[in-house]
Amino acid sequence: MLEGSRADVSFAAGLLVDKFAWHIPLYRQHQRLAAAGIRVSRPWLTQIAQGVISLLTPIHEAQFASIRASRVKAMDETPIKAGRCGHGKMHTGYFWPIYGEHDEVCFPFHPSRSAQFVRQALGIRPATDAVLLTDGYAAYAQYAGKTGIHHALCWAHGRRTFFDALTAEPLGATEALEQIKALYAVEEEIRERKLAGDAKQLHRLTHSKPRVELFFEWVDRQLQRQGFTPGNPFIKALNYVRERRAGLEIFLTDPEVPIDTNHLERALRVVPMGRKSWLFCWTELGAKQVGIIQSLIVTCRLHGVDPHTYLVDVMQRISEHPASRVAELTPRLWKQLFAANPLRSDIHNFPV
Repeated sequence: MLEGSRADVSFAAGLLVDKFAWHIPLYRQHQRLAAAGIRVSRPWLTQIAQGVISLLTPIHEAQFASIRASRVKAMDETPIKAGRCGHGKMHTGYFWPIYGEHDEVCFPFHPSRSAQFVRQALGIRPATDAVLLTDGYAAYAQYAGKTGIHHALCWAHGRRTFFDALTAEPLGATEALEQIKALYAVEEEIRERKLAGDAKQLHRLTHSKPRVELFFEWVDRQLQRQGFTPGNPFIKALNYVRERRAGLEIFLTDPEVPIDTNHLERALRVVPMGRKSWLFCWTELGAKQVGIIQSLIVTCRLHGVDPHTYLVDVMQRISEHPASRVAELTPRLWKQLFAANPLRSDIHNFPV
């Protein structure tokens, strides 16, 4: 797999899965190996991880291309400590997870939260009738304004603003939460009935649209009331949803657009969970490598693929697979083409 290396593919796959799926840092894996009588250096483990991720980079790029081509995408950002920033300090960079319509996710890294990275990541020519689903961060609105992409907004983020206002205005915030809860009840009914396409859109127009219209009429009435200061959390919540009404209503007329970005937030949990174990990335290159391997492991899980089996197979297959068909090695297509008969390690059948 790696020229001149002692590492078997199953060892390398286990190293990556333990670190990035189960969040076991390399120093703990090194301790566990030593306890089992396996004497290797910690830098060697790092070299193995870096070498394998370099091999997997073309697969990640193919998956990212598939996501960019999606008509409906969801995008978010989450911080990560990466690179030194003065003595004893770490620089804060950002993963910008992007979720495509084929249940694929990638974690591109950028050293800042600047708006230019949205354009850099997604390109300036979105697909026809494309939709970008996000929270209310202004960078996404700027991108939508420059490219003409439809900008859908997340109801869960709107709901959180009212949840945060419960202490300041319990009656009003509770009323808002109940009205939003009714929208989610409609979505649950759609899932239970397995509605899709025109049937899903008709159900939303029949049941969700009247509730949305009543909700925004209620928001306008609340803002006309006297006695609230502009800094009141309840007023902030009302203004947040009213200013974003157009984006919050897109899901009503497009059945492929989710009501929120919760599917993306579930996928990006690996980053905050990992931070508790490995805390930071020493370099920005290290953060980019973390994003590459997490993109493949998380997408494996989204498609019900065992990450260890997948990595053992593709690490052997990639050197012989035609570069023009590298997309076949992404987890989604690998499941269709190779999962029934995966390549195994030479030690796979050794007795335990």
